[in-house]
Amino acid sequence: MFTDISDWIMHNPPARSAGVAVLDVDGDGRFEFVIAGSAGPNRVLKWVGGQLRDATPSALAEPDRPAIGLAAGDLDGDGVEELYILHPERVPGSKPPADRLFKRDLDGNWVDLFAQLEYRTLRNTGTGRSVAALDRRGVGRYGFYVSNSGCPARLYELTPDGVLTDLALALALAHVTAGRGVLAAPLFATHTDLFCANEDGPNVLFRNRGDGTFRECAGELRLADAKEHGRGVTLVDAGGQLALCWGNWEGPHRLMVPQLDGTWRDRATPGLAFPAGVQNVIAADFDNDGADELFFNTRSEANRLFRVGPGSDPDVRKLDPGQAAEPDGTGTGAAVADIDGDGVLELLLSHGDPDPQPLGVYKATTAAGNGWLRVFPLTRFGAPARGAVVRAEAAGRTRVKVIDGGSGYLCQMEPVAHFGLGDVRSVDRVTVTWPDGTAAVVENPAINQLHTVPFPYGV
Repeated sequence: MFTDISDWIMHNPPARSAGVAVLDVDGDGRFEFVIAGSAGPNRVLKWVGGQLRDATPSALAEPDRPAIGLAAGDLDGDGVEELYILHPERVPGSKPPADRLFKRDLDGNWVDLFAQLEYRTLRNTGTGRSVAALDRRGVGRYGFYVSNSGCPARLYELTPDGVLTDLALALALAHVTAGRGVLAAPLFATHTDLFCANEDGPNVLFRNRGDGTFRECAGELRLADAKEHGRGVTLVDAGGQLALCWGNWEGPHRLMVPQLDGTWRDRATPGLAFPAGVQNVIAADFDNDGADELFFNTRSEANRLFRVGPGSDPDVRKLDPGQAAEPDGTGTGAAVADIDGDGVLELLLSHGDPDPQPLGVYKATTAAGNGWLRVFPLTRFGAPARGAVVRAEAAGRTRVKVIDGGSGYLCQMEPVAHFGLGDVRSVDRVTVTWPDGTAAVVENPAINQLHTVPFPYGV
């Protein structure tokens, strides 16, 4: 299915890389890939002149600080996303590294908010494994939730007075687990919930009560999976409703579909569930045929690909990932974006655990005439509306996507809802619902286009 287009990267030496995020780094209105360097510099890859070229600001490179996870979100409501970088390991001979929280100032320079004297004791020095951006109150301002391994989780937000603070303990989110994957998304209503896939213990699900406070409920909903070792987690469209899929390290992987009684049921086929050394799980319609694929990025064995057919009882079928199988790959991170703007998603894979390898970039083979639609919602401040839900109605069917606040494992996808349409030639309507419940409808949007949807003031 996938063709190797890694030669798009102008300079691609073997490296130890980790998480991948997609955001607008330089403020030009286009997205870039940001790759965490676990033994070397972080990198920003920008699409320029038909190539992915290095465009890393010097402040973000940090070649001597190992990085693992990334997430972006508009912390302060200025319309520009901040970038959180996890630094989980000690560099020999140095002090324990602390995480970075970078803000782009008016001159385009990236500065670390945690470097300010008043915030140095606030910095996370735990063993972070994933980070996600969430707008828990639906106001257009994001916090950064950090899942640590063996020490309390963190939730960094700005107070109304503009002071950075950790609210995890106050909101009963400071759980101590062997944290791994984190997903920030509205699983029940419009407000953003948190699902954490954990190792050596049960998963946790913090359900948003609708006022920005949470209740843990993974066990009662049959999502705890306490005997397995969670890694990457994502959402997949199952008949117009959101299903949860996560990978367990060398254990059975899950495809959890919500039931009428409120619990979730595992609908993974034996092939999908078959154990593997999975790191990341990504759901996307790579070939624009109108159905999502699930891509399992693994370490030191071939990657896997499955098609999830339409319907609340999804028909799951194994596919050949083609050159993206990477049987000798040491997969660590993965993210998707339409980086070249042609309406077909690119898949970037990072490697390097334990041995250095070049980055991989892949593109699916699509059938001639397969259409697509891309929807980019904005917050009331003009930033990407991560956590917004986008529904597209076409040919008697409803599709659903969530603008990613954090998913996979260590990673964050592009903040765009991408719908493959197959041979469908028109879309009846698109509905965007923001985390506060505000909704906007776009009637008969033109296909094969990107539609930017601003927050509807006055609604």
